[in-house]
Amino acid sequence: MTSEASASAAVEALDLVRVFGPVTAVDGLSFTVRSGELFGLVGPDGAGKTTTLRMLAGVLRPTAGDVRVFGASVAVDPERIKPDLAYMSQRFGLYTDLTVAENLDFYADLFRVPAAERAARVERLYRFSNLGPFQGRLAGNLSGGMKQKLGLSCALIHEPRLLLLDEPTFGVDPVSRRDLWIMVHEMVARGVTAIVSTAYMDEAERFDRLALLHRGRAVAIDTPQALQRTLQGRLLGIRVDRPRQARTAALGLPGVSRVAIFGDQLHLTVDDAARRAPEVERALAAQGFKVAAAAPVAAGLEDVFIARLAEQDREAPAGAGAP
Repeated sequence: MTSEASASAAVEALDLVRVFGPVTAVDGLSFTVRSGELFGLVGPDGAGKTTTLRMLAGVLRPTAGDVRVFGASVAVDPERIKPDLAYMSQRFGLYTDLTVAENLDFYADLFRVPAAERAARVERLYRFSNLGPFQGRLAGNLSGGMKQKLGLSCALIHEPRLLLLDEPTFGVDPVSRRDLWIMVHEMVARGVTAIVSTAYMDEAERFDRLALLHRGRAVAIDTPQALQRTLQGRLLGIRVDRPRQARTAALGLPGVSRVAIFGDQLHLTVDDAARRAPEVERALAAQGFKVAAAAPVAAGLEDVFIARLAEQDREAPAGAGAP
């Protein structure tokens, strides 16, 4: 990495490794997040997202490697970075027997927010989160989405430079998901650097850049648009009956390298979608499947993720196993 890149980096993960007994949760993970960037850690359960965020936050020491947050080493001095960041875990520590206002006051005390600035910050967070009308309600009586918004507000009370959010929209209703993302985007617009983990591929397009994680490793790091372009002209969609049996049949067709099931539709990665569409349609129909017209489709990030895993499997040496 060049010195110029390092100077503009808010976070640098350097060959991060974290081992829990026989399990390697994070395996040689490296990435850089620029100041003011919205960066995503995207992957299924068990991909290493939470472990990575905990190391970035300085609450879990790496087994090997390091993290630099605004130039400070997490491995050497984790306490030095904590005033600059806010970490919101999946189960953020709200006090259910305190009201919304009392939780905000408690976190303001915890982060030593100056008394002269506290009222203005709290009022801004009420407007920001739409929690103002509920400030007298016990946190334990809030809906799941409102609890997440309160947790995010508490994390922001000290105006951190870096925001780390671990699956903040998990189990949250669609309206609250939208509200939470609005809050995150507004913070990034103010210059805050944000790293957010999610298992939802439909949320991944919100990020400036993202790392697709699988078993503690990055299978790809880039902008959503650049990742989707890697499959441009190579993805074919076809609606069929008996999609599981049709998938097996499609895998044996010329030019087809991968087939994934999306409901009653197959997504086929091929060498040339426009050319292969009529061939695939005829071949499946000839094998007795009821087939709707096959046509090239735009790649989603789930398609990219599955394609990258398939590439890894093809490139893995014989006998290699997952960590």
